[in-house]
Amino acid sequence: MTDDTSTGYIDPTREAFARFREMDRPGPVHMLNLVRFREQAAYDDGTVATGAEAYSSYARESGPVFKRLGGRQVWIGKPELMLIGPQSEAWDMAFIAEYPSKDAFVAMLRDPEYRKAVRHRQAAVADSRLIRMEPGIPGTRFGAMSEGDQR
Repeated sequence: MTDDTSTGYIDPTREAFARFREMDRPGPVHMLNLVRFREQAAYDDGTVATGAEAYSSYARESGPVFKRLGGRQVWIGKPELMLIGPQSEAWDMAFIAEYPSKDAFVAMLRDPEYRKAVRHRQAAVADSRLIRMEPGIPGTRFGAMSEGDQR
């Protein structure tokens, strides 16, 4: 965990969310998540927890919604070193979540249970990146997708 103040990106803007919804293609959507926690969570109601503890509450409460809508975690890891890139971008957690479609992701964000759980994420996160990706199948060459998978 790095800093205690939130100066970063926590929630999507309306414009970015609108672009997300407009991107209509069949098939699953992968979401690359990079997350930096606050040292102390920033709850409006004064709840005391670390950022990591608050994020754990978010995962526990939002997980059933994620699963019910067909989501699954594809990969997770703990970043250790920024070898190439801004040294100021240190992350506590990185993971890829898969949704069966963009509509499933939108449904999760609109779900009443999820909307209650997201307060923990907002309290926990100092900065984050959420990158929508189209999943591919690795090709025979390093850095290439399989021939049948390129669009």
